[in-house]
Amino acid sequence: MSKTVKAIVITGYGTNCENEMAHACRLAGAEADIVHISRIIEGEISLDGYHFLNLAGGFLDGDDLGAGQAGAHRLKYAKVKTTGEPVFAQITRFIEAGKLILGVCNGFQLMVKTGLLPGFGGRYDQRLVSLTYNDSGRFEDRWVTLAVDPDSPCVFTRGMKRIYLPVRHGEGKFVTRDDETMTAIEEKKLAAVRYADPETGGPTMEYPANPNGSPGAIAGICDGSGRIFGLMPHPEAFVHYTQHPRWTREELPEEGDGLAIFRNAVEFIRDELP
Repeated sequence: MSKTVKAIVITGYGTNCENEMAHACRLAGAEADIVHISRIIEGEISLDGYHFLNLAGGFLDGDDLGAGQAGAHRLKYAKVKTTGEPVFAQITRFIEAGKLILGVCNGFQLMVKTGLLPGFGGRYDQRLVSLTYNDSGRFEDRWVTLAVDPDSPCVFTRGMKRIYLPVRHGEGKFVTRDDETMTAIEEKKLAAVRYADPETGGPTMEYPANPNGSPGAIAGICDGSGRIFGLMPHPEAFVHYTQHPRWTREELPEEGDGLAIFRNAVEFIRDELP
């Protein structure tokens, strides 16, 4: 009998992709609970009972102070009312136990602004990177091709070469605090996915294939362990061929490209976690 994988999808205060993310987890073989962050703060639910933490997309707190900024402060400084333990201590314990975290779009913005990524030296509270306004100066809602780095330690992208996914964001341009941070990300192969030219498959800075102007065409990064991954494109929004923009005009596989990311996560948990 295969191990039961328990996924948790955090919702609340502007999250709007929680149902799609939970559905993707279930299609990949996990049990998935959608939990409002207030229930964790109140002490009703703990992250300790889960293997796979999902931070879904949306517009946390209306993007006040910048996308994910207010939510990051809540996650870092709120305390569980029944115990007084910081909520972030549960996340730290989650990471130390070798579990997986995935953040998509607003979830990725939340991760970089708490310092969960890039996680240099095992520090997950140090803010070294961010996501800022698109070079186009407007909200981008389109489909993009992603090139996967086969040398990245990322657990979620194992065995993948190219992915086709939608983006929908106004603040998706990846930036680093300094050149040294960008160099370290490149040297450690943490840029797991990059915006790519749909014809050549290679990373590109050309708009609209690169929808936000991210340097190095970076669309998502992981930490050094490969178990913590954030990206701007939405894998949960392409798990079935009917979500593809040309599904009525092309013969397509039943599974969408995004589902493989969730399958990789579930398989890793079954194989590697006790």
